[in-house]
Amino acid sequence: MGVLVATSKRDQAELILAAKRAKRQAYAVYSNFRVGAALLTKSGEIVEGCNVENSSYGLTICAERNAVFNAVAKGETSFRSIAIASDDAGFLTPCGACRQVLAEFSPRMEIILTNAAGHKKITSLDKLFPIPPDLKKLSRRTSKSKK
Repeated sequence: MGVLVATSKRDQAELILAAKRAKRQAYAVYSNFRVGAALLTKSGEIVEGCNVENSSYGLTICAERNAVFNAVAKGETSFRSIAIASDDAGFLTPCGACRQVLAEFSPRMEIILTNAAGHKKITSLDKLFPIPPDLKKLSRRTSKSKK
């Protein structure tokens, strides 16, 4: 799992700006609820994502998963931090599906939440999602039992 390493104030500020920039690209024509996310990879790259809605609402994708999938498409699978920006007055945390996807790659990553007023709150994925399902462990057990 690795030890959580907090990002610097400078990295946090860059991530927040990138998340806000991504939020402006959101395709939120049904809910008008825009969300942007920016991931900081272990290699130092920032990868953005925004929510993309669909009239078949189940096909909508959240900003956090969009950022992860964009990063994976670039060959990045290890993340240090994610910033999430929304127009909400409160702090928007990742939904359950996003928590599971984030935990697949970096279960102890730092999460920087920002609200419409520009305030930030810092937490970590393991605090929001303390016991994620681990199919990698399950597949190791299954392969051992077949021998």
